[in-house]
Amino acid sequence: MGSNSNNNTTLQDLATLAGVSVSTVSRALNDHPLISTRTKQRVWALARDHDYPFKPTMPAGPIGAVGSIAIVTPVMRGRPLPLSHPFFLELLANIGEAARERDCDFTVSHTAPTSFDDLIVATTTSRADGVIFLGQSMLHEEFNRLAKTNARFVVWGAQLPGQRYCSIGSDNLLGGGRATRHLARLGRKRILFLGGSDPEALQRRRGYLEALAESGLDADPERIVSVEFELESADAAVSGLLRRGVAFDGIVAASDLIALGAMQALRRGGKSVPDDVSVVGYDDMLLSRLSTPTLSTVRQDTFAAGRLLVSRIMDKDEHQESKRLPTELIVRESCGG
Repeated sequence: MGSNSNNNTTLQDLATLAGVSVSTVSRALNDHPLISTRTKQRVWALARDHDYPFKPTMPAGPIGAVGSIAIVTPVMRGRPLPLSHPFFLELLANIGEAARERDCDFTVSHTAPTSFDDLIVATTTSRADGVIFLGQSMLHEEFNRLAKTNARFVVWGAQLPGQRYCSIGSDNLLGGGRATRHLARLGRKRILFLGGSDPEALQRRRGYLEALAESGLDADPERIVSVEFELESADAAVSGLLRRGVAFDGIVAASDLIALGAMQALRRGGKSVPDDVSVVGYDDMLLSRLSTPTLSTVRQDTFAAGRLLVSRIMDKDEHQESKRLPTELIVRESCGG
């Protein structure tokens, strides 16, 4: 609590305390670029100490930032994307590093859009320079509508037909195909695909199907299994397959977390990885390097992704082109070759 708790402190009071003009105090509190950072810091410290009634238009984050970005996670399958998901934590960290390099603040919003109106609210009711949406969910057409407004935003996700908005993401088709072809080359004949219904997972599944056809392998519908981007969902799905006696000797998973859940179920079901079943994930999270056995995976370049996402917001004159980042197959112990 400051020394004056009746909220009667005025701009004039702060000006007297700081030894500057009222207009300087007003500009400092509104983070005006003509006022030095040192003066802003002094005025803000006095304002906090004397319980000055800050206006809603005054900066919510630390003063002196070149810009600010809001991070928004759309609802996926009826609930907001968990911020604890290891891949998105790594992506958030790289967005944060890229923002810090540019003296830019970023905040993670409490909003979780499910409609076009929600997207409008997310992009027009904050003082951020723009919004990074982590994931498309089922909002592709809504994002296309949003692109017709003056909202400044970029999406981490897939590139889809007829897309009018900017998205940054990996080459999912190539990544899914690369993982599948590798297992086929190892001699695996009955390869599972584990993934969800979000646009990125569907593209990885398409890559899997194309690679099976190229390799002369059958695409058995029983071996294409819908799971959430969660350890538990993959564990339950693979446990069910083992109970039903579905034959498979390879797994292509749409994320590392799914792959790790599958390996957990295989271990409990008495199957050896990689002797009985070879497994490839997608993301190259830190956890994939620490698992037992270590997980083969398709690497997404989250470092480059963070820089691109931030630049699409902060580089106001940059043509807003979508970009696919290259993927790399990282072979570790879970493939056995």
